[in-house]
Amino acid sequence: MVGFDGDDTLWRSEDYFAQAQATFESIVAPYVELRGDALHARLYEVEKRNLAVFGYGVKGMALSMIEAAVDITDARIDANAIHRIVQLAQSMLQHPVELLPGIREAVERVASRWPVVLITKGDLFHQEAKVRESGLSALFRRIEIVSEKDVPTYARLLEELGVEPHEFAMVGNSLRSDIAPVVALGGWGVHVPYHLTWVHEREAGLCDPTRAEAIGDASQLHAALASIERRCAAAETAAE
Repeated sequence: MVGFDGDDTLWRSEDYFAQAQATFESIVAPYVELRGDALHARLYEVEKRNLAVFGYGVKGMALSMIEAAVDITDARIDANAIHRIVQLAQSMLQHPVELLPGIREAVERVASRWPVVLITKGDLFHQEAKVRESGLSALFRRIEIVSEKDVPTYARLLEELGVEPHEFAMVGNSLRSDIAPVVALGGWGVHVPYHLTWVHEREAGLCDPTRAEAIGDASQLHAALASIERRCAAAETAAE
């Protein structure tokens, strides 16, 4: 079985978050001397602290931006500026879904050979809208929107799907959320790096790098999964 991530694997996402961060910085700039990496770090500090409370996604980001704006400016920021942050979040939530190049054809080809599932995380309402608007939902045997993608979450899903970890490969752009937990369970990963990755998703290492393959784009996906399948078969034969 093959699992697919959603954001920045099937459709664009981090581009809009990066644009939102730039807009946020322009909103608070008149109130503070912080710029660049220092301002990035202050916002990320608030976002990371709030993940356990707000979860992932646009709404959590907006609430963290408001908190950070108040904190960074020593509560000097005015209501109009806060309203601009709210409008920024509203705009992101209404942004059309844009599939990445070649992804529809790649998923269709993979789905014709292996059962596929979609495992994505974030705000339930927003993720449901993205899946619906992507036009890909009919290809997936099951669609899971989870609050976190970690070892316990994948273990639960694989048990419910009736799939052993060594029979499962996860495709995604994030080492932290898509690849590392699955590899830790004894599964496989296909890492498809995106040109932008949130710093939180880069904070990960692989316990067994040999169980993950990196590809450049969607056109290489089928070949990577076929290679993993051959390696699985060879391991099973050797075990016999």
